[in-house]
Amino acid sequence: MALWGGRFSQESSALFKLFNDSLPVDYRLVEEDIVGSIAWADAITGVGILTQEECQSLKQALQELLAEVKEQPESIQASGAEDIHSFVEQSLIAKVGDLGKKLHTGRSRNDQVATDLKLWCKKEGQALLELLAQLKAALLSLAERELDAVMPGYTHLQRAQPVAFGHWCLAYVEMFERDISRLQDCLQRLDTCPLGTGALAGTAYPMDRHALAKSLGFAAPTLNSLDTVSDRDHVVELCSDAAISMMHLSRMAEDLIFFNSGEAGFIELDDQVTSGSSLMPQKKNPDALELIRGKTGRVYGSLMGILTTMKALPLAYNKDMQEDKEGLFDVMDSWSICLEMAALVLSGLKVNRENTLSAAQQGYANATELADYLVAKGMPFREAHHVVGEVVVEAIAQKKPIEEFELASLQAFAGVIEEDVYQCLTIDSCLAKREALGGTSLTQVKAALAAKG
Repeated sequence: MALWGGRFSQESSALFKLFNDSLPVDYRLVEEDIVGSIAWADAITGVGILTQEECQSLKQALQELLAEVKEQPESIQASGAEDIHSFVEQSLIAKVGDLGKKLHTGRSRNDQVATDLKLWCKKEGQALLELLAQLKAALLSLAERELDAVMPGYTHLQRAQPVAFGHWCLAYVEMFERDISRLQDCLQRLDTCPLGTGALAGTAYPMDRHALAKSLGFAAPTLNSLDTVSDRDHVVELCSDAAISMMHLSRMAEDLIFFNSGEAGFIELDDQVTSGSSLMPQKKNPDALELIRGKTGRVYGSLMGILTTMKALPLAYNKDMQEDKEGLFDVMDSWSICLEMAALVLSGLKVNRENTLSAAQQGYANATELADYLVAKGMPFREAHHVVGEVVVEAIAQKKPIEEFELASLQAFAGVIEEDVYQCLTIDSCLAKREALGGTSLTQVKAALAAKG
């Protein structure tokens, strides 16, 4: 039986029921709906709607229902209820009779679903914070394990300057720390309780909404009933935070896919996170990383979906907002499993140090060092830049690295070059000079690791 049937003289069509019912999606809020209902029972008892005995009977029945749905979650969708609120109320009435009909006094499904969803977001947000922390720990562990492996750094996907592999890991640590900060900010903003604001104008009963909010674990109650029932900023913000974090995950996945390629051969991925080809027996495909990259698109899609749904809604509640949950649930599921998978990928990753070092020594990655050397000898940087460009052209023509040129050959480009130039052209020298804060010298990488640990 629908919660709103008294106004209607005809039954809803089967098609409308299929179109309108949200239970196939919002069944995931069952625990939050029951917890919120227990708090509401206490609140309306405090203003004389229920006796203490009635309140205890309702709370006991709700606790029983919670235990039952945890044991048999399939019973929720099998009920055929319109939504999770209808399921809980109908189940309660089945247990305690007409007393169950009293529970909704002063409450609307509008403030009820807003409360349920915020409780769910708080719980899932905390779980995501733990997963982000675990991924950060996996990156730090990999950085420490492969601290002094040397690889080429890239700009425009062309070898630029050598960097420590640990420095590459720490770049993503910075990104995921920003994701943690954003999610913490979001959780702080959404930590306000909608319950007690009714359908849109507030409840008619003089309850203490501060105490109600505290009983549900919120920092405070919301302050405007119109805004409360129509607010889905927290859904938008969680989807946005997830989209940014997934972008970081996708970038890391793309780096690792390239590093794992036969052309680079910088890393080897563990068998646990790769798959083979049904046709080509030699293949070992980076499927876990490709799926992370692919799932980023669906998270972006959900963000655009909720933004578009909310963009022109008048105050207060509109049924359009029923579309808020399916995308959010998918976002949080996708984000969670991608964070877990990324941590698993990193835990079994091995760096092929010979290949990374060889690649770092190619591509004239020490050209900048030669320019800096010339500047130290008194040559203006722009002139030094031009001279080194000419050296590189000649090196390419001769198919040999700069450090293999004889001194006389280098002096033909710039007379200030002396024997000490070769000390500046080694990989170790290239790294060691990057001593400023944030640089890739091993000293700086070790310091950054110590600070993050």
